[in-house]
Amino acid sequence: MVQLLVSYLLIFTVALMIVAFGGMFAERSGVINLGLEGTMVVSGFIGLMVLSAMNKAGAHPALIVIVTLLVAVAAGMLYSLLLAVACVTFRADQTLVGTAMNLLSTSLALIVTKKMTGGASTAIQYNKDAFVFRFLGVELNVFLFIGIVILILAVIVLYKLKFGLRLKACGENPSAADSVGVNVKKYRYYGVLISGALAGVGALAYILPTQSFWNSASGVAGFGFLALAVMIFGQWKPIRISVVALFFSFFMSLSFLYSGFFKEIFGIILTADMGVTPELFKMIPYIMSLILLAFTSKNNHAPAAEGIPYDKEKR
Repeated sequence: MVQLLVSYLLIFTVALMIVAFGGMFAERSGVINLGLEGTMVVSGFIGLMVLSAMNKAGAHPALIVIVTLLVAVAAGMLYSLLLAVACVTFRADQTLVGTAMNLLSTSLALIVTKKMTGGASTAIQYNKDAFVFRFLGVELNVFLFIGIVILILAVIVLYKLKFGLRLKACGENPSAADSVGVNVKKYRYYGVLISGALAGVGALAYILPTQSFWNSASGVAGFGFLALAVMIFGQWKPIRISVVALFFSFFMSLSFLYSGFFKEIFGIILTADMGVTPELFKMIPYIMSLILLAFTSKNNHAPAAEGIPYDKEKR
């Protein structure tokens, strides 16, 4: 039971962390990406369609992993361009655009899935074996290693490279950044595109390890919004975000294993007659995020210029 709990814990921690990093890069550049949820749906949906097609074609496992990941990343970046063009170029309201992206994504996935299946189903079937392997007798998935690499790269990019320093400057004081020759719009585009790419990887990291089919009607069940909460509690810092993701993932893992966990650890048998269901544990991370946001929002140190369109003429 403990081994299974650790397995689920790693799966959800990696997925939450990657998607939260996506939100972090966008907001560090000064753009609020509320469309993470929708970007996950679209990029995950397209990635799974490609995975399903390659399964049927009998492609090599390594090729399946590489192509599926690249397609999901590309789809995430393309979909996030909607946010970049609307909010960076045309200075539209970032909250409204992000909300519209979320609404559009599920409808788009539903329509295309029904078209593909002749209206018979809203689910995509696939084989995830290419993403799973054994190491020293332990079953692992490729996203664990991808997550570690992304964490290391996020720290290096934000704190060690000029690119990261310029990106953060655009989110803190775009006028000052512009005055020293930094192209604010370009770096905000970079932030949003990186956000989309990470949402694509995070979508696959969330969907693939725990499911053998994906129902487009359910999308990603609020996972993108939870990732935004993790980003806020993590104070837009990679290491803190990874720790908060681990904390939230514990409760998500319990929604799959609560019955055996409480029986083995505490000797308590929980049943539906007692009002205890998987849905109850799935609610806990979201309830916690609301409570924590209510009590900690005053202490959050968000990028000073996030959500504020930059107009060079008014600097």
